[in-house]
Amino acid sequence: MALSIHGYAAHSATTPLTPHTFERRDPRADDIVIDILYCGVCHSDIHSARNEWGNARYPLVPGHEIIGKVVSVGEKVTAFTPGQMVGVGCIVDSCRHCDACQEGLEQYCKESPTFTYNSSDRHDGRTTYGGYSERIVTSDKFVLRMPEGLDPASAAPLLCAGITTWSPLRHWKIGKGHKVAVVGLGGLGHMGLKFAKALGADVTLFTRSPGKEQEARRLGADHVVLSTDASQMEAVAGRFDFILDTVPHQHDLNPYLATLKLNGVHVLVGLVEPVNPPVHAGSLIFGRHSLAGSLIGGMAETQEMLDFCAAQGISADVEMIAMQDINTAYGRMLNSDVRYRFVIDMASLKNT
Repeated sequence: MALSIHGYAAHSATTPLTPHTFERRDPRADDIVIDILYCGVCHSDIHSARNEWGNARYPLVPGHEIIGKVVSVGEKVTAFTPGQMVGVGCIVDSCRHCDACQEGLEQYCKESPTFTYNSSDRHDGRTTYGGYSERIVTSDKFVLRMPEGLDPASAAPLLCAGITTWSPLRHWKIGKGHKVAVVGLGGLGHMGLKFAKALGADVTLFTRSPGKEQEARRLGADHVVLSTDASQMEAVAGRFDFILDTVPHQHDLNPYLATLKLNGVHVLVGLVEPVNPPVHAGSLIFGRHSLAGSLIGGMAETQEMLDFCAAQGISADVEMIAMQDINTAYGRMLNSDVRYRFVIDMASLKNT
């Protein structure tokens, strides 16, 4: 029988999130039922709730950085057991047979992945609902094992902010001897600094905000460059093998491209709008530079990231909030007033 679930939902693009009761699907043979303990708050949640991408389905229950405990498993599930700590990230299904899925890159599924919320279940057509809720039902192939040693609350943002920055660093094989720059110090940027440093790179933060040097160095930066200072930018011309650009709004890429070495790569992970102002093609041609993009990560590399974090003692810097404070948290995020990710203690739902 379907599960009646309590959570928080957006009911329109202009109204606050409010308590909402909805139904989860009947568990299938390969499903896991998970009690949600913590859920991270991503800027994508705001975009979706406010229909800024034009595809919102209301009522919309956000949340795709989910940490919880297994309640029950279907008869075909062998890799998970009740009581186990697990995670659910941005996607909960894919076609499983296209080239991307066969390579373990389900986020690039040619038939489109099924997203954790505001998507259509590919089996029954029902709308998916996210982690701002007490329970979730998910196929075991899209559930992650939480390794020993990871604090579950601060691990929640690893399932989006973490994997979004880990995946390109691993794809371009960043490691010892590489000079890496991270553009922007927010939820994504702070994880980019931590990962690049832990992988052995020499790490620089590009920032528009004076006074972030001490904080950036705490997070792993070896150097800090004020990108609005022409002399500082000139001093790092031709320096970097790899630039991880986490800025989520339009900005001029040309000054950063000038800091790449021969064969250097500039990767966008935050910008989903047209590049503006335009990139000067000469910035790419003279130096064989590449401008690329990267989207979250597949299940295998997400598990790899979690295991790496446990081994290296890495987690996100978080601020815990109650579910009832979500609308205030959204306002603070829009004002960049969080270091560096909000995480909801879902036990607070019991007070609603």
